[in-house]
Amino acid sequence: MTISVGDKLPDVKLVKATENGPEQVSSAEYFAGKKVALFSVPGAFTPTCSARHLPGYVEKAAELKAKGVDEIVATAVNDAFVMGAWNKAAGSDDITMLADGNGAFAEAVGLTMDGSGFGMGKRGQRYSMIVEDGVVKELNVEAPGDFSVSSAEHMLGQL
Repeated sequence: MTISVGDKLPDVKLVKATENGPEQVSSAEYFAGKKVALFSVPGAFTPTCSARHLPGYVEKAAELKAKGVDEIVATAVNDAFVMGAWNKAAGSDDITMLADGNGAFAEAVGLTMDGSGFGMGKRGQRYSMIVEDGVVKELNVEAPGDFSVSSAEHMLGQL
């Protein structure tokens, strides 16, 4: 079942990419008490994700924070080392990388996709959500191959 607006995020383990290495976090605890702009990509370093999705959030980070967002979080079914390297290569200190290496979060929110045709296996879909104190306030799920409603620009219009 896919998560919906008004639902509380499920509690699963994610791994935060930090300067000191991977740090395991509980999604329930991590998203509690703050307003988060969360976006998910099928994979770090993949074409649309690297050329448009992450750069849009990097570019619009100050505007998102000016509209009340406490933190901007990117997630993907990649390990924390890959997510950390992606942030160093194309991200910024304004973006927190939460690795969903085993796809537990993508599965728990019901937003998985099958990337086997591209040699990627099971991944998280491309989406964004505004989460306040662990509750989904906005949810924007892309159609396969699309990139519009999960963008930072679209999210700014929802705040």
